Amino acid sequence: MGSGNGQGAANGVPRASHRLTSRTRAQTWKLRSKHLNPLTTLRRHLTPAQINIYFSIVCFFSPPVLGSLVSIAFNSGGVWSVILLAAKRRRFNIDRPMLALTAAIYAYCGALFIASVVNGRLSADLRLFLPLITFLFFPISYSTWSITGKTTLARIAILASAAACFGALALAIVQYHWLATRAEGGAGNAIVFATVTCLAVMLCLAGALSGIEKRWKLLVLAAVAGTMAIVYSGSRMIWVAVPIAGIVVLLINRRRFAGASMARLAVISGAVALVIGAVGFHVILDRADFLVSDWDALNANGDHSTALGLRVAMWEIGVKAFREMPIFGHGISASRALMKQGLQDQFGVQVTLSHFHNGFLTALVEAGLLGALALASIFVVAAWNATRTLRISADPVERFGATMILVAVITYLIAGLTGILIGHDILDATLMVFLISGTYLASGQTVAPTGKGGPAMAPGVTPQP
Repeated sequence: MGSGNGQGAANGVPRASHRLTSRTRAQTWKLRSKHLNPLTTLRRHLTPAQINIYFSIVCFFSPPVLGSLVSIAFNSGGVWSVILLAAKRRRFNIDRPMLALTAAIYAYCGALFIASVVNGRLSADLRLFLPLITFLFFPISYSTWSITGKTTLARIAILASAAACFGALALAIVQYHWLATRAEGGAGNAIVFATVTCLAVMLCLAGALSGIEKRWKLLVLAAVAGTMAIVYSGSRMIWVAVPIAGIVVLLINRRRFAGASMARLAVISGAVALVIGAVGFHVILDRADFLVSDWDALNANGDHSTALGLRVAMWEIGVKAFREMPIFGHGISASRALMKQGLQDQFGVQVTLSHFHNGFLTALVEAGLLGALALASIFVVAAWNATRTLRISADPVERFGATMILVAVITYLIAGLTGILIGHDILDATLMVFLISGTYLASGQTVAPTGKGGPAMAPGVTPQP
């Protein structure tokens, strides 16, 4: 009896222990399987906050380096935002600065539509309206982008722009020295490449001066790299835009220089200018020679086949076309036909172009005074929103957002004097990226993805009003 009880007790403990161990192992294995499940891991990394972070990185990094990817990403994000709003997983984030800018953007799109209707060219212009979708996404993308914390978005814009500047310089060196062409980066167009790289340079400079990102030496180095890439592009109007926009950034952040040695800053600035000038000396000299030779050919021989001569010819054609239809314009497709025909008949140049190499003249011909005024209102309203924030706010993130808007306005307007203002997929998407994120940072409110809980943002970042 005693022996049996002893054996039962002796055997009972191991059996209970074995059952407990098996259950524990099974639970542990389930827990590990859950953590190792790729779908679970993917869901953890694809939260609204993380998606917006990845999306923002692409939008700020890709314009100089990957070109049209910014357009693909922005428009895909706009479509996805429409789906989220329809499913009530997002809600409209409405504020006065955003509404004013939306009204200006939609007025410009409406002016182009009216011009086509008035001229009876709606069917011919229909396919040319497709790029306007980028502008129509403005309030929708604004609402989705504003679920990200402001400080998080500002740091992404700065660091992604720094990476873009280094990438732009690498591409520029390869294209200029190895391929013997003007630097076009990933944009495939020297003017577009220089325009978006200028924006990246200014974000690096603004980030270094604002104090949002502490690695200011890296940002200054990135700004220098981006500026050198712009020199390699040979885009003369952007060479003008860089110092003007840079001075505006310095003036906005002038308080940061209150205790600094001006002599030291002058020496550093002079040294940087000398380095950039030395590296780009041959490029600058070549582009200056081209300008002088084009001018001589135009004045001496009436040669309109050069870059300068072609611009002068297009401006003459554009002014004449505007006088014919000053209020509503000719419509998009008719304007392009007028340009092609005018170049051939009046100047003997056979070339097909999509714009008059002046943004506002293009708008005047396509949509008349209504279109040009609506286009101008986009930049006026954006600048007004930015300057208002700079007057009333001392918050570094809000002032950084206002700076983003102003450098975009300055860069686009200067580049648009002799080139494309809007109407190019990369330029249109990049302008929307800067106006949306800049307006949100300067004066917007952070909202929750579904109206519940706190705003979606990166871990460790405190929400901001």
